[in-house]
Amino acid sequence: MNYEDYFRRQLDGLRREGRYRVFADLERKAGAFPRAAHHTPSGEREVTVWCSNDYLGMGQHPKVLAAMHEALDRCGAGAGGTRNIAGTNHYHVLLEAELADLHGKQAALLFNSGYVSNWTTLSTLASRMPGCVILSDELNHASMIEGMKHSRCATRVFRHNDVADLRSKLSDLDRDAPKLIAFEAVYSMDGDIAPIADICDVADEHGALTYLDEVHATGLYGPRGGGISDREGLSDRLTVIEGTLAKAFGVIGGYITGSHTVCDFVRSFASGFIFSSALPPAVAAGALTSIRHLKASSHERERHQDRVATLRRKLDQAGVQHLDNPSHIVPVMVRDPVLCKEISDTLLDRYGIYVQPINYPTVARGTERLRITPSPLHSDADIDALVTALSEIWAEVGLARAA
Repeated sequence: MNYEDYFRRQLDGLRREGRYRVFADLERKAGAFPRAAHHTPSGEREVTVWCSNDYLGMGQHPKVLAAMHEALDRCGAGAGGTRNIAGTNHYHVLLEAELADLHGKQAALLFNSGYVSNWTTLSTLASRMPGCVILSDELNHASMIEGMKHSRCATRVFRHNDVADLRSKLSDLDRDAPKLIAFEAVYSMDGDIAPIADICDVADEHGALTYLDEVHATGLYGPRGGGISDREGLSDRLTVIEGTLAKAFGVIGGYITGSHTVCDFVRSFASGFIFSSALPPAVAAGALTSIRHLKASSHERERHQDRVATLRRKLDQAGVQHLDNPSHIVPVMVRDPVLCKEISDTLLDRYGIYVQPINYPTVARGTERLRITPSPLHSDADIDALVTALSEIWAEVGLARAA
């Protein structure tokens, strides 16, 4: 077999379908978010980033940077090993306590990313409960799906946010058998929100554990930034709340929160935790400072929601179609993979606006889009420039206007 030829043909197929991913060579400018330097063969120029998951710009907040500098000077660069072998730094201990408090839980456990925390926790919990059945929302993130697959447990997929379908699938199962319902608070592509209270009711009826992924909500919702479950006063009803440090908190890492027993169980049995080197202390210090700031300050959340509402209103005025949802994610619908990439390229090359195209398999075929994420630091002028550019491109490529 000619392996190189096979790999090349597969890549060519992605290019024909308009799904080949091209990374923009960006250099974020500290203190100037959402500006970045775009490095190209023809030189460097400034662009405005409109698709960052650093939702609140905390990755460049002066307090966060100062805390990371201090921790770097105190502790050095790396953690020194796994948490079991010299890698547990005092910053990790403080951060886990802060995360447990954020979600109203007894304990928390850190991982190297949100992907790892989902994959590791779901696979560990389910695989070590004999006969466990997982109930999974059909739009769950790839990291959750990987964890379920790795558990080798039976998995039943229920229709997205459909509580009646979930109840129906649970009703066929043994009331005394272990069951785990896995779902997300805010779904990152469509921006819709789960009916958490209703899912908790069904879980109580059928004796199921609940696992809620809050990665696109922590820091952004709730009186202290604990997510949708915090905003709706439901944190105590969930068995596990999982989150990330890489989005609204602005650094890197993932975590789970729950009871002392649940977190200790995962800590003691999860290979993805046991055999992974710990987060660098400076990262933990930055996350700790970011969480503490957002617990005390609502300014960023309020400004963020204002920017989202302003962008939506101006897109409506321009007739540029976007999915209506109750979250901060603004999906501008193109519905064609080749055209979606073409529009993204035009925005970057002609207007200095960076929005990554979202194509299959991240979203279903025929639902290709530009996923726009306003931040508190996008100005009115930034919003006007984006909407004007989209409106001009819409006219140029002949896309229909929304009513």
